[in-house]
Amino acid sequence: MADELSFDWDKNNVQHLARHGITPEELEQLFANEPLDIDFDVMGAEERWTSIGHTDLLRVLIVVWSMRDASVRPITAFEATPIARGKYLRSKGF
Repeated sequence: MADELSFDWDKNNVQHLARHGITPEELEQLFANEPLDIDFDVMGAEERWTSIGHTDLLRVLIVVWSMRDASVRPITAFEATPIARGKYLRSKGF
């Protein structure tokens, strides 16, 4: 991802992440740490990606996101399962 990545935050997506115990800062860290894309879908007219990545404290999360203009729009995120976490960390060399 680009070094100067911008994010489309508003009350709705911040509150949705909070219900899953995830902060906007953690999600931004995930993108800075080069997540792996694991799925792509089109819902309505919106392209959505699903990625797995880690925060600076190695919390492994799965995030669904789209692009709005030139910004990443987080839709939802949640903790990776233990199996997915292990596979991801091994793939990253941890």
